[in-house]
Amino acid sequence: MSDLDLDDLRSELDEFAQPEKAGGRSAREERIIAGFEEIQRFVEKNGRVPRHSEDGNIFERLYAVRLDRIRLLEECRSLLKPLDHQGLLTGAPVRSSASQESIDDEELLSELEGAAGSSDITTLRHVRTSTEKREAEEIASREKCSDFEKFKPFFQRVQSDLDSGVRTTRRFVKDSGFLKADIQAGQFFILGGQIAYVAEVGEPIKAPNGETDARLRVIYSNGTESDLLLRSLQRALYKDEAGRRITEPSAGPLFAAQSEEGEEATGVVYVLRSKADHPTVAAHREILHKIGVTGGDVARRIANARLDPTFLMADVEIVATYELYNVNRTRLENLIHRIFGPARLDIEIKDRFGHPITPREWFLVPLFVVDEAIDRIRNGSITEFVYDPSAAALVKVGSR
Repeated sequence: MSDLDLDDLRSELDEFAQPEKAGGRSAREERIIAGFEEIQRFVEKNGRVPRHSEDGNIFERLYAVRLDRIRLLEECRSLLKPLDHQGLLTGAPVRSSASQESIDDEELLSELEGAAGSSDITTLRHVRTSTEKREAEEIASREKCSDFEKFKPFFQRVQSDLDSGVRTTRRFVKDSGFLKADIQAGQFFILGGQIAYVAEVGEPIKAPNGETDARLRVIYSNGTESDLLLRSLQRALYKDEAGRRITEPSAGPLFAAQSEEGEEATGVVYVLRSKADHPTVAAHREILHKIGVTGGDVARRIANARLDPTFLMADVEIVATYELYNVNRTRLENLIHRIFGPARLDIEIKDRFGHPITPREWFLVPLFVVDEAIDRIRNGSITEFVYDPSAAALVKVGSR
């Protein structure tokens, strides 16, 4: 903030100044004294002068700005010197040279006027810094995403993952490693009730406070996009009580060293082929497979298949098994079923009592594709692929 001499201050305070009372102080002087007394109360309570801090309390930041201005203006110093029992007027401005936050003169004058109107600091209006103004403008300046159709499958897949438990959400907590600095392209967040996808991260730039920043391209699930700064996205997520980051459906949420909800830490993926004489099953027998996960013996699992509508009320044969260690079985099964969801068999079977049942674990998928999917689950690359029934193959996300 630039220095103002006495004439500048008088000029900017004209609209607030009142005629001086006979034998007393002017309204302007009363406002300045009231503002200074609030700073004194802060010092008495906290044992230090107020500091500029972007993350600090708004009132402390206002007091810090106010004290800077009082120290710079001779008229204020002369007026307040008899009241300064804490030596606040003699110190150097409290603003750190590294701090780039600023409050313009008009805002400061309005804030000083508000301080004089009540002794209760909770009545002070919120004076936004230039940083806060810029962030608010960036968040608000979203525009229609012209190529949203390219990103739409991403949002559908993420929502499906969240619904099935393959992905989870976590609070965007401040100052915790990954959350503090490492926003990267390809990550998903929840901001303002919308899923936000970081499509691009621009070249690193140096922010005024010395930190590294970057311009982002962020796509939102409502079909809009914005080019806000990385630090602005971080702060928006911090401040949004519902702000979350969405986890990746990789080894983190899927494979766990400890069991969850009492599950065993070891699982077997099994692939079965039906011996049913149902016309639909017979016509697609070579590519129709039941895919599931169990923590027990597969042979025991299928012993009574002919009595179970889940197994199409017929005997089955085991065509493949895959043993996986340190796996959360429920999440693994949800992941596999989500991958092959487009090829799920739509069939209705009657149980022993004649009740209609629609099995959900049978898929029209060649065995070699199941093999590939298991390999990609093991190495973590499955998150980049979806199953395309028309090609009978796993294809890269967005390539269809």
